[in-house]
Amino acid sequence: MEKTRILIVDDNKDVLYGLKIILELENFEVAGLCTNAKEAIEFLEKRHADVVLMDIRMPVMDGIEGTFNIKVRFPSVRVIILTTFCEEDYIKKSLSFGADGYILKSSDAQHIIDTIHAVLDGKVVIDKEIALFVANSLKKDFQNNNINENKLKNLSERELEIARLIAQGYSNKDISKILFISEGTVRNYISSILEKLELKNRTQIAVYYLSNM
Repeated sequence: MEKTRILIVDDNKDVLYGLKIILELENFEVAGLCTNAKEAIEFLEKRHADVVLMDIRMPVMDGIEGTFNIKVRFPSVRVIILTTFCEEDYIKKSLSFGADGYILKSSDAQHIIDTIHAVLDGKVVIDKEIALFVANSLKKDFQNNNINENKLKNLSERELEIARLIAQGYSNKDISKILFISEGTVRNYISSILEKLELKNRTQIAVYYLSNM
């Protein structure tokens, strides 16, 4: 059985080698170490990785621009953003680029491992602390700009239920089992939710739901 290949991207060498040790102990293959997102893209042009662990603040090309480019050019690659609370603006910008996970840099080794397995299984993982932090920030933005309309009211009961499950981190496969419907039907509901809420991806659904409930 082939090992899952992980690319680690961080300009802090202590973080790079610390994560490398953790992942190799868990039998992952560390495909490469990069110090900025430009290096990561150049790496992916030549070699394969299943998951990218991506820092946000880096020289040359930051994690936001890097995530955008990777998701456009290498859509099968999962991207997990490593962040801190002080990077609120970066996080809000990156939500539209479809990263598969957002976890705190202070996460313990087991949480990082669990997140990798979850995104490989099709789940979107947003640390509860990050989700609530961003949701509260977005609420303030809406209020400051007099944007008070809660579009969740436009969703059907089933769509609202699916939005809730997405916010809780469930994959399409999980949702289909929970609601006893096909994955194709789940995808159709998600397309309708995105259209009604005027959003771009599952991550935005999760944060919008948390911001307005």
